[in-house]
Amino acid sequence: MAKAKQFHHGDLKRALLDAALELLDEQGDSGVGIRAVARKAGVSHAAPVNHFKDRRALLTGLAVTLFDDIQARISERLERTSDDPVLRIESVVRCFFEYGANHPHRYALLWRNDVVDHECEAMRIREDAVYDHICDEIDRLVAGRNVDKHTVAIGLWSMMHGYIDLKIVGMFEDRADSTSGEDRPEALLKMFRTIFDHYGL
Repeated sequence: MAKAKQFHHGDLKRALLDAALELLDEQGDSGVGIRAVARKAGVSHAAPVNHFKDRRALLTGLAVTLFDDIQARISERLERTSDDPVLRIESVVRCFFEYGANHPHRYALLWRNDVVDHECEAMRIREDAVYDHICDEIDRLVAGRNVDKHTVAIGLWSMMHGYIDLKIVGMFEDRADSTSGEDRPEALLKMFRTIFDHYGL
């Protein structure tokens, strides 16, 4: 008989989240349940309760790790980007465009209110950190001007998230901008740069 997997102290939670991530990538959030994750991780169906009391807690914990992943990608990219605030803002947006394109199930989970607890402190901290990254760069861009950085940030975020979300659900096809020939995400960034230029930012 095959031996059950053994976990050293503190490893079970990580193993459960790794299993949940695999199922999310394969099947979307509908495939991520307590029993399915336990089976994938090779533990009893009762084992996850020590770390996640129910499916919502499990998916919230998974969403937290996904935000950490995005935050790390943003930080890494900004380290390789010049001090030009527009280029840095575009770097942050590109991270999201790429994440949504390469990991649609992961991206979609991040914004689900029905299965993720966005009032959870860990989630709020991560969400604020990502938003603050954008606001910090916009603050540098609009410094000394009579512009509300949050209005700019919300406009940029809405454009970015709206495109990614509609792309994930199949409303947008992979088409290039007919004028520039660039991929749609790049064309959208260029459009936003034009808006910055128009307002003298």
